[in-house]
Amino acid sequence: MTFGENLKALRKARGLTQEEFAKQSGISRSAIGMYESGKREPKNFEMLETIADFFNVDMNTLLGTSKAPAPPAAQPPTAPYRAPLTERDERDIEKRLQAIRDDLDADSGVAFMGGQEMTDTDKEYMMAALESGIRAAKLLAKKYTPKKYRKDGGDDK
Repeated sequence: MTFGENLKALRKARGLTQEEFAKQSGISRSAIGMYESGKREPKNFEMLETIADFFNVDMNTLLGTSKAPAPPAAQPPTAPYRAPLTERDERDIEKRLQAIRDDLDADSGVAFMGGQEMTDTDKEYMMAALESGIRAAKLLAKKYTPKKYRKDGGDDK
């Protein structure tokens, strides 16, 4: 596969539109479109590194010179400019997921898809997608938290 095909497959595996990927990665939407269509390729190493880090793959996989499989969609995007999730964040995510699981398993919960009851496999896929979304939202929120409110000693003075 070409670089553009790999980029498009990775983006779609994460369930991102070109616009969402552009906002989260800091790469222009037009550049992403040109990369995916094969009209252009990144001109510098830093751009390739940014894209590879975003999708948590090595550059050989991104360039199509490796036969490694694409990462599972449940992995949240991690980029070098984002703070890592703390233990508290992990506990919050697990609490949210458990509440959703409880609602799915309850008699009064919505556990139907297309008029049929959801199978355990469907529930697992949905939970993986929800976990990915919650993790991505937590990471994105960390990016926009003002330094003075961060727990990591954001004051540079």
